[in-house]
Amino acid sequence: MRKQYNLRKSEDGLKAWDVHRLIELSKNLPIKNILLTDVKEVNEPYWFEHNIDLPTCADVLNHMKLVEATNLRYPIILCSDGRLMDGMHRVVKALLKGYSTIKAVQFEITPEPDFVNIAIDDLPY
Repeated sequence: MRKQYNLRKSEDGLKAWDVHRLIELSKNLPIKNILLTDVKEVNEPYWFEHNIDLPTCADVLNHMKLVEATNLRYPIILCSDGRLMDGMHRVVKALLKGYSTIKAVQFEITPEPDFVNIAIDDLPY
């Protein structure tokens, strides 16, 4: 899996969680099924909200390729508030297939971010 981060704006600046670490921290959490309609990020500019420029068709194509390649056997990861921390490509794939639910794990306490107030371009990849 490629290096990636979950990014969130905050009063303290941009917070970034290493998705590889989130997967490791969540691997023993109980798996549940959640309604895809409960994934609020579907109706937000999730992949593009931190872009300076508007997304191009090539940007969308790159995400389409990732959606196609993703495996739905792995659960998505939610923070303690139910917000998505990993798995939007799986969510989109499940929606394309007409599913109403998806496997998910959810932290009771959201882990501390790996980086706070760091520019996206300064994150290690």
